[in-house]
Amino acid sequence: MTSLTQDALIEQLTAIVGADKVRTDDDSLQTFGKDWTKVYEPKPSAIVFPKTTEQVRDIVLLANQHQLALVPSGGRTGLSAGAVAANGEVVVAFDYMNQISDFNAVDRTVKCGAGVITEQLQSFAEEQGLFYPVDFASAGSSQLGGNISTNAGGIKVIRWGMTRDWVAGLTVVTGQGEILNLNKDLLKNNTGYDMRQLFIGGEGTLGFVTEATMRLTRPPKNLTVLVLGVPELDDVMKVLNQFQSQMDLTAFEFFSDKALQKVLARGDVPAPFESSTDFYALIEFEALTEAELDSAMTLFEQCLEQGWVADGVISQSETQAANLWRLREDISETISEWTPYKNDISVVVSKVPPFLRDIDSVVSREYPDFDIIWFGHIGDGNLHLNILKPDDLAKEEFFERCNKVSQWVFEIVAKYDGSVSAEHGVGLTKKPYLEYSRSAAELAYMKAVKAVFDPNNVMNPGKLIDL
Repeated sequence: MTSLTQDALIEQLTAIVGADKVRTDDDSLQTFGKDWTKVYEPKPSAIVFPKTTEQVRDIVLLANQHQLALVPSGGRTGLSAGAVAANGEVVVAFDYMNQISDFNAVDRTVKCGAGVITEQLQSFAEEQGLFYPVDFASAGSSQLGGNISTNAGGIKVIRWGMTRDWVAGLTVVTGQGEILNLNKDLLKNNTGYDMRQLFIGGEGTLGFVTEATMRLTRPPKNLTVLVLGVPELDDVMKVLNQFQSQMDLTAFEFFSDKALQKVLARGDVPAPFESSTDFYALIEFEALTEAELDSAMTLFEQCLEQGWVADGVISQSETQAANLWRLREDISETISEWTPYKNDISVVVSKVPPFLRDIDSVVSREYPDFDIIWFGHIGDGNLHLNILKPDDLAKEEFFERCNKVSQWVFEIVAKYDGSVSAEHGVGLTKKPYLEYSRSAAELAYMKAVKAVFDPNNVMNPGKLIDL
């Protein structure tokens, strides 16, 4: 894409960030050129580590001058290849922009560099007696810039919403190399278009987030976990409705028995109870009073009487609550050794049972030799379909066969007016299927917005939307 020689490129980048902040060794190119997807081979030309917003701006201006392609790199925990550099791009890694500053106890806000680790912010909030509620399995390595760029969700969305609900203000560098300070941390700001929302979920295609002011809230108290064995999928939703009608839940997750058995086989956590069912629901709530615990037990007993639940357990301590959560949270890591083909999809909550059944019947019929693992944030309509690679099947053939699955799955997604990507973004893997969730008119407007902010197509080109 660029006319610069490799030596000239390194020289120009070094002039901006310093010699110790530009890497071209094979290990760095492999590490920083990819995310958690295993479909594309990384082939970046260089990795650059800016420390300031101004350095990011200068990198973007250089990219416009010489038609360099830039790919943002955060914690690289994404599952849509949004941070993959497979075509000689320059990777802009935000690891050194990891400062937390300007905590405001009155406003309950704090400024964070794009490279701040999610868990780092959670720990900082806890030290202030506050709480950052966006949480997921990769919190120990994902970075806020990436979370914002993909509008990360996770396990607490039913109560606290997505990342976009916690962004008070943003500093971004646009594709034209302009620095914008968006919203200025205001709660009320009705002065036209809220451009924060274009960059939140924009996957770095309009510009790069360099700093964000994040909102914090009060910490939850005495979080209590119920794990219930549910024989029928339809009954999972009946249990959800029963509990939500009388309690404020902080999480409502589900997973299949196949998923549970994979976790239990590792021997790290015990089974929740002796019996087994096809599905399990994990319910979390604040037990602020004894009355709320009694209410939860009454609802559990009602579900038992209705036959919706076959067995269950309630946490009696923080340790037990953490172990019950591991039954759900350890699934992704556990199944990773089977090179899973993942789909992250969503519908409105009321449509989940028929939606899941339609997909499961198609996949099971067409691929009876593949293990199908279901889990997800069923309380907000988000399901994770995982197809595990058989040991005797080559990775290339496996992904080729699974691509056919995606076509059928996304046709069902369109039938139910759902989303082909609930929380992992579009990147490269979902881009061919975006039309199943977005109309032709919407796609045209998205391209038009891209052209305004990044007319030379230097910001994460090829991801999300093509110019």
